Amino acid sequence: MTQAAPNATDPATPPGWRHYFNRQMLICVSLGFSSGLPLFILYNLLSAWLKSENVDLKAIGLFALVGFPYTWKFVWSPLMDRFHFPLLGRRRGWMLVTQLLLLGAVGALGFYSPKTDLTAIIVLCGAIAFLSASQDIVIDAYRREMLTDQQQGSGTAIFVNAYKLSTLVPGSLSLILSDFLSWQAVFAITALFMLPGVLTTLLVSEPKLYGAPPKNLREAVVLPFREFINRSGWSYALWVLAFIFLYKLGDSMATALATPFYLDLGFTRTQIGLVAKNAGLWASLGGGILGAVWLEKTGVNRGLWIFGALQAIAILGFAALAWVGGVSTNEHATLMLGAVIGLEAFAVGLGTAAFTAFIATTTDPRYTATQYALFTSLAAVPRTFFNAATGYIVTQTGWTTFFLVCFALALPGMLMLPKIAPWNQK
Repeated sequence: MTQAAPNATDPATPPGWRHYFNRQMLICVSLGFSSGLPLFILYNLLSAWLKSENVDLKAIGLFALVGFPYTWKFVWSPLMDRFHFPLLGRRRGWMLVTQLLLLGAVGALGFYSPKTDLTAIIVLCGAIAFLSASQDIVIDAYRREMLTDQQQGSGTAIFVNAYKLSTLVPGSLSLILSDFLSWQAVFAITALFMLPGVLTTLLVSEPKLYGAPPKNLREAVVLPFREFINRSGWSYALWVLAFIFLYKLGDSMATALATPFYLDLGFTRTQIGLVAKNAGLWASLGGGILGAVWLEKTGVNRGLWIFGALQAIAILGFAALAWVGGVSTNEHATLMLGAVIGLEAFAVGLGTAAFTAFIATTTDPRYTATQYALFTSLAAVPRTFFNAATGYIVTQTGWTTFFLVCFALALPGMLMLPKIAPWNQK
């Protein structure tokens, strides 16, 4: 695998447990949580809210299109490399502005009703997605520039785990609160969980620069793409982009309508919050931690092979759950729900650890914001466009066949591994 130009190493990086418990890793935890929260609000809490208000399943599936900014964030990422706000600096300034606007926009959702204000909700969700994607651009750049080469693997894994941890709020706490409070109160409380990220942004310092910032907008746009293409040529660049697009396609579609799927099986929102979300979260965190440790021993390439295979096979658990069916009062169905979600989340946690490590090593730290935005934008395409069709697919095929289709769509990315990440190549 072709490596990007590395940033300077730091011989003072502490060994052992201190490698995972230090100031940089704590920053990764806080910023990871702040980065993941808006996304899970859009893809977890929003679908449950709409479903509880009897919005059509096809319309809920189309709400995935509000994630359009995640797939095109590389378009405006050069602006965040080129310009900065006074006082706070280039990275911290953009982080603070996007975080404060997200806090306000999420809280504003509760003032609308899906029955009468669906258009306004769509517009507001689109704004949240744009702000969230913009926050991701600058946080990814900040993390890449803050961490040394030795810290990239562990720092990225911790960041991803904190990112997943944020799903506890919209995917569990908020769902449980919705059984007792109004949706307006639920969205207000959910929005307040952006405050830890705001506080972190105010306390941290600007990261070290690797080379001078772009002198003009043309440099900010052209140089990152020129470096990526010239690194190994057009052919390999296209292979890398296609792999990033395909590797997570199957599991992304499989979980797109997870909450409506559980509700269709007869589970209550409280059961989903306590069983499915928690089982999935902790299993995913365990997979991410194990994946980070495992990758240090096997390398990224073999991790992509092993974890990708487990990630694809785990999708079949959803098909089995759909085939068996479930009733909220059936104890065995509840246990099976937790087991299937836990196993799938564990495998996806492993796959995500390898996938994010691959993206990190493919990014040149001199052009962090633009290149990282390009790669993660491609990874978000399935989540936005393909997931938008999931409601129609389920309506035509049923849940069991739908999950089998998702399994089949996980295979093309695996078939590219001999070219992208040869098994015996470090």
